[in-house]
Amino acid sequence: MLDPYVYPGTNILKNVLGIQDRQMLDDAEADYVSLRLRELAENPLEGDYDVEHLTKMHKYIFQDIYEWAGKICTINIEKEEPALGGLSIEYSDKTKIGTDLSGILNNMVSRFWDGLSLDDRIKCFSEDLAAVWKVHGFREGNTRLAVTFCCQFIEAQGIPIDRTIFEKHSTYVRTALVAYSAVFHDIGDLSKKEYLERIIRDSLERSITLDKK
Repeated sequence: MLDPYVYPGTNILKNVLGIQDRQMLDDAEADYVSLRLRELAENPLEGDYDVEHLTKMHKYIFQDIYEWAGKICTINIEKEEPALGGLSIEYSDKTKIGTDLSGILNNMVSRFWDGLSLDDRIKCFSEDLAAVWKVHGFREGNTRLAVTFCCQFIEAQGIPIDRTIFEKHSTYVRTALVAYSAVFHDIGDLSKKEYLERIIRDSLERSITLDKK
């Protein structure tokens, strides 16, 4: 199936800058997105932590690069994962993205976060972050969006989290999300949740340590 998001004959995403060189696009995206993420860290994007809020945040983060920023993906996505021997995570079908996200976010918002122990917060936050990510609601930027959105949400609950850990270890974070989400309808549950839970524990515990200084 042809991918309407890329320039014909390439795997380079169509972008408002008209860049058709992979490295140049990666560099430009990194610069613009880093700026937008810093802005969001300083001035959280208001909303109800629902699907509309998530799409608004995607648009904010990627507005400088992609015309389709903030728009739900219209194709099914598959990505070969080296960590899974070339298998792709079973992302949400394009027709179910909105419904899947709505259910996940409703569950996240309805949790009684104040009443959870640190261990339970780690477990629940890992579960919610991975679930938002696994939907893969947008053509690009799902990891950065999911991490930013969920970190802003947890901070809004009065629970500090050290975002710099996610930034410094972005490759590890994505691999951890892949490992957490490796559940397949035909070959079963191959997931390993400990990697994502470990980095979330570090980010939550470090924020507590920093608050005490």
